[in-house]
Amino acid sequence: MAHFVITIAREKGSGGYDIAKKLSERLSVPFYDRKLLRIASDVSGINEQLFGEVDERLGKREMMSAAEKVYSGEVLPPDSDNYTSQENLFQFQAKIILELAKTSSCIIVGRCADYILQGEPYLLRAFIHAPIEARIERVATYSLAWSEAEIKRYIIEQDKHRADYYRFYTGEDWRDACHYDISLNSAALGMDGCVDRMVKALPIFTRGK
Repeated sequence: MAHFVITIAREKGSGGYDIAKKLSERLSVPFYDRKLLRIASDVSGINEQLFGEVDERLGKREMMSAAEKVYSGEVLPPDSDNYTSQENLFQFQAKIILELAKTSSCIIVGRCADYILQGEPYLLRAFIHAPIEARIERVATYSLAWSEAEIKRYIIEQDKHRADYYRFYTGEDWRDACHYDISLNSAALGMDGCVDRMVKALPIFTRGK
């Protein structure tokens, strides 16, 4: 198969991570999620913990200041006063995503990868979603001590965080269908069904761009 990259954005509890893992095994290519933070740390020399903080919930102050798109593709030099700023840490992460995508076929979960790589001819962008009831049931399997109301609140908070993160760094709406080539309901299709459809869609979308 020709060179390709699949980006996966997902609602909390939709099984997006497990789908990415199954897809990785099916296609025999690596998938990246938080591993990107370690790679970015190794390349930049910046402590991995600082990159992890880029993933933390954005505060009201940051959201209020996000009047313009932060992502520019430009990484600041090490002698810059803003070398470890929140924005530059994201630029480093984006740089790693671009380099990995151009180097070899892979799957990238989250981190605005669909936006960063938009327009590339080898790209398939997927969004995984599911009804809230199905997501509550899934999260309950690893949050046994939580009530249904607590799980629902947690899911809503996590989805809001992902939407805020996406808007802060791209200026765009995370759920906007324009950012994705294929949208899959994991509750209706099952994980294997989602994998099957992405594998079938891959040559169509990557060939057509």
